[in-house]
Amino acid sequence: MPDDVLLFIAVGFIAQLVDGALGMAFGVLSTTSLLLFGVPPATASAMIHAAEIFTTAASGASHAYYRNIDWRLVGRLAPAGMIGGAIGAYLLASMEADAIRPFVSFYLAAVGVYIVFKAFGPLWPREVHDRVVPVVGFGGGILDAAGGGGWGPIVTGSLIGRGHTPRTVVGSTNLTEFLVTAVISTTFILTLGWSELSAAVGLIIGGMLAAPIGGYVVHHLPTRPLMVAIGIVIIATSVPRIIGQL
Repeated sequence: MPDDVLLFIAVGFIAQLVDGALGMAFGVLSTTSLLLFGVPPATASAMIHAAEIFTTAASGASHAYYRNIDWRLVGRLAPAGMIGGAIGAYLLASMEADAIRPFVSFYLAAVGVYIVFKAFGPLWPREVHDRVVPVVGFGGGILDAAGGGGWGPIVTGSLIGRGHTPRTVVGSTNLTEFLVTAVISTTFILTLGWSELSAAVGLIIGGMLAAPIGGYVVHHLPTRPLMVAIGIVIIATSVPRIIGQL
């Protein structure tokens, strides 16, 4: 239906606009919308990741153009994230992942509060050789595939919370998400088939239209307001899920 396509274009545009600027929320916002329309969880996650192959590529290119990317950070995040994403996609296609979601929601809410708190204190940049980076990438990949979204909140939130520079974290995680998403989508195609992903066209169009804007916003937004915005988005998307799980 044309109305459905227009609706998915709007969802994709808004979700990618937020995701490109803050390094998160495309999966969360898109998943919530698709589930409201009755799309099964595994299919919703597969659709979103199929769309993200295109939106993350465009968003990553935008961040590269505005020099928001630390290539060393990408090199450490990508392999672990790709492995975690393949595992998470296989698990979701085989079984429900509801058991772990309450713990993830509490973790994200705590990270969001910590980032907002840290934005008003001294900022101590951390080296890219932080040993936790691959662990965060692996966990983010698993949870992103299993939950239909989560790479941004988990990876961006965790790394900024540990003291990495927000601008390069947002840019690097956006670019790395393209590689992780490609692996996740391939796994879904092998387990669910391509026919389940055809409805992702609207999300792709909307996301591609919004993707170039994010790199510009991140490049010009000061560090502290960016941290506050990221923390608030994490809290706002985590708390409702916590309440719903009580």
